[in-house]
Amino acid sequence: MKKLTVYIKPFRLETVLEQLPAEGVVEVLIGEVRGYGRQKGHLEKYREHEYELTFLPKARLEIFVEDEAFAAVEESIRSAARTGRIGDGKILVCGVEQVEAI
Repeated sequence: MKKLTVYIKPFRLETVLEQLPAEGVVEVLIGEVRGYGRQKGHLEKYREHEYELTFLPKARLEIFVEDEAFAAVEESIRSAARTGRIGDGKILVCGVEQVEAI
């Protein structure tokens, strides 16, 4: 079993979530996070004042998948989240030895 931790742009979240049931994923943990990377933030204008957003909003998904379904789920996420611009996100993969319900 593998655990995928996925960081994507928040506006791509719905697109990714629509793709996952087709790959057999029924449970997803979702969180709102902020990050800093190659994008280096951007300027925003609010009430005629400019300020810099250093930490950009991201959505974090945690998904547990069986080894057999891993490649299909990863490709589904990659295609749904990609916009072709910098900062589309990251997919982190970890092996899971055991999962128990409590």
